[in-house]
Amino acid sequence: MVNGSDAGERIATGTRTTDERSPNRRSFLRGTAVAGAAAFGLLGAGTTSGAASREGYDDVVDVVEAGADNTGSESITPVLEELRSDDTAFVFPEGRYYMDSQFRFTGFENVGFFGEDATLVPADYHAFDGPQTRLFRLGVSYNPGGRLTFDGFDVDQTAPDTGIRVIEASVSDRLEVRDITIRGVHDSGTSGPGLFALTDPEGTGVVERFRAPDGGKHIDETVHAGNGWRGPIGIEANTNVGHLEFRDCELGGFPDNGLYATNEDGTYVVEGGTFRNSNGANVRIGGSGSEIRGVTVEVDETGPHDRSQRPIRLETGEDLLVSDAEITITSPQPTSHALSVLNTCESAHIEDVDVDIEGEAVNHGIVISPRAGETTIRETTITHETAGGYPVWIRGADSRDRVLAEGLRVAGAAGDTAGFRSGIRCERNGCEFTDLEVDQPGRDGVDRDALVVTGENATVERATLEASRYPYVDRGADNLVRNAELESTGDEAGAYLAPEATGSTLEENHIHGGVRGRS
Repeated sequence: MVNGSDAGERIATGTRTTDERSPNRRSFLRGTAVAGAAAFGLLGAGTTSGAASREGYDDVVDVVEAGADNTGSESITPVLEELRSDDTAFVFPEGRYYMDSQFRFTGFENVGFFGEDATLVPADYHAFDGPQTRLFRLGVSYNPGGRLTFDGFDVDQTAPDTGIRVIEASVSDRLEVRDITIRGVHDSGTSGPGLFALTDPEGTGVVERFRAPDGGKHIDETVHAGNGWRGPIGIEANTNVGHLEFRDCELGGFPDNGLYATNEDGTYVVEGGTFRNSNGANVRIGGSGSEIRGVTVEVDETGPHDRSQRPIRLETGEDLLVSDAEITITSPQPTSHALSVLNTCESAHIEDVDVDIEGEAVNHGIVISPRAGETTIRETTITHETAGGYPVWIRGADSRDRVLAEGLRVAGAAGDTAGFRSGIRCERNGCEFTDLEVDQPGRDGVDRDALVVTGENATVERATLEASRYPYVDRGADNLVRNAELESTGDEAGAYLAPEATGSTLEENHIHGGVRGRS
């Protein structure tokens, strides 16, 4: 064990010599089955964290028996520093544990921290000794831990100026973080509640039921004003290079993204959970093969500093997936797209997503950026009730990457503010729409179009398009519509072929009111 100081922080580095590693490894393997079951939700509801913690470690330490105060009167950090040891499970019995300085432990092989109805109570920003940003710093990028479990803690930051990062973890092999609930608004302006990274590409981790439902304040509204930009991120994982999963997490509104996990060398899975009202993006994911499944994202409050509250943002890498997600926006900032596929996203798949947007601002639904790669949209429904905007906007007239939509349904009475008056605007070449339904009745009698194609070689097959103005508008070249029902509710033609359109083909359709622009 090496103790010292580094940039004013307390440090403990567990050494990893060959002779010491083997017995620790054997001890760990005895508990692998229990630890693995807990990580993947296989333990029964009656199994406690404490029971699981007594497997897989050479030592189990009851921190209260070892001298830690559990009444919230005295800081426990000095006791943790004395107890610091590798291959150890630290058990926190019921009680309140006050911390007025950071506990740092790096280079360990295998440690665990287990709360049993335990509440961590951070000192306020002014009373915190040393770095005023973290309670637990477990591993760092240049000296990570091996395996870490952090399980079963409430955090009471309801007192003024007590917002703090609860855990910052960098490990190489295995990370398990479960059942962490932060109560109170993060109001100090410093680092957000959690930062997680796997430093080895073979490493795996799970962050399960990490909850910070009260969100955080913008930095300008805190004691840390002037010392940073925006303020805390809910959960950050941008240096991860392994496989990291977030399950059933909950985040309220944070000023600089909710869940922010993008790294081209890492893979992320977000499964379940609820995310609300964060500025920037609520769920921001990147990394090839990363997935978002079964999440709920709600934007129903907008703060004075919020500029864009995008529910889901995809970037960096190929084969990103969003499936079985519910997105609701009732308090939108303008251009807070419900689901953004950014230029750095090489390919994406959107399946079984329900989007419901309401409000008095211009707002878009699914937006594919101009240089984003091929994107598929399947069995997705968008209800769009705003002052204006495109429920689907496929950008990038010069892109060679097509968009394929199958079973896409678009509805809702929207306006035409800022000229955004189409249900779907398709600017790319080679796009395909199959089993498409679009209904654009228009808000307060405004003219809305159902589908506008400005690209080339698009195919629309088996579609029902209805709009207050034109159901189908062709402004491109060599586009095909076949087996479609086209009807205007505003006494316009069922299809409009603009003067610049060339090579338009309409086959076996039922077009109410005929075609405008056909010679």
